[in-house]
Amino acid sequence: MEIWSKLEEIERTYREIEVRMSDPNVASNSSEMQSLGRKHVEMDPIISAYNEYKRVAREIEGSKEILSHEPDEDMRTMAREELSKLEYELPGIESQIHLLLLPKDKDDDKNVVIEIRGGTGGDEAALFAADLFRMYTRFAELERWRVEILDSNETVIGGYKEIVFRIEANGAYSKLKFESGVHRVQRVPVTEAAGRVHTSAATVAVLPEARDVDVDIRAEDLRIDTYRSGGAGGQHVNMTDSAVRITHVPTGVVVTCQDERSQIKNRARAMQFLRTKLYDLEMRRQQDAVAAERKGQVGSGDRSERIRTYNFPQNRVTDHRIGLTLHKLDQILGGNMYELIEALTVADQAERMKNFAA
Repeated sequence: MEIWSKLEEIERTYREIEVRMSDPNVASNSSEMQSLGRKHVEMDPIISAYNEYKRVAREIEGSKEILSHEPDEDMRTMAREELSKLEYELPGIESQIHLLLLPKDKDDDKNVVIEIRGGTGGDEAALFAADLFRMYTRFAELERWRVEILDSNETVIGGYKEIVFRIEANGAYSKLKFESGVHRVQRVPVTEAAGRVHTSAATVAVLPEARDVDVDIRAEDLRIDTYRSGGAGGQHVNMTDSAVRITHVPTGVVVTCQDERSQIKNRARAMQFLRTKLYDLEMRRQQDAVAAERKGQVGSGDRSERIRTYNFPQNRVTDHRIGLTLHKLDQILGGNMYELIEALTVADQAERMKNFAA
């Protein structure tokens, strides 16, 4: 009953917004119109689903009425068939409404900053970090998202001790937020002469990119250093001090950016990265306060948790959080992550719906 009361309240608000948007005084105020327009668009799917629910419920009652009073057997047969179809449709519409009423993650529409670091396994872990980087960038290419590297520490054999990159796309965080954690690989390393399978790991952190309004940074809290950037084997070495390191003294958070040859561009990117790191730090503090409630949820984002294993000999990928195994490792590392992302999203929605109903 509480859900249907909420739907009635949403419908009233929706109609009130429509009335306000038709008011000439409001129409002349562009900022108010934009705000009302955004709310109207956000509520559209809920109202459409609610209207569909009411339509089906009315038609169910109409079919039952025919069965109760109609003497003609042909009409009664048609009513029974229609009732069966409508009663099959109704639970699906109810589930859709419950899903639409779930609280939205306020960061879902944001760009993301992804940090990948080689963990246990030395050179092989660094090579696996490079594989993960290619997996995400190829997925971004399929989605036509823009990718830019913020910072990287490349090894001589082509891996990454760490790489930080930004993906610019509306809704990028909603699709990639479940990637945070420890990714484990099982394969024969290129450096292994005996052909034995080794296990290595890399950590992934997916951060919603902070906007200027999300974090207030005081200039006096920053220590900014410049230095000469470099890379593996002398690659990308600049003759000037273009790389930038920014330390946020109160928190001890340090960010670097050296991908651009311009110190000004590196500084701007480093500041944006710092803002994102501080926003993430604050979000984690808030999440820790409700850790017990969030325990077991797919989207907990615990970066010490082993979330996935990539087994090369069996062409297998297993996500341990939801017990999903796919024998499509080559496709997934090639960027085709859609089945994984869909399964994780559905599992998270199911968990949140269970908590919402409770």
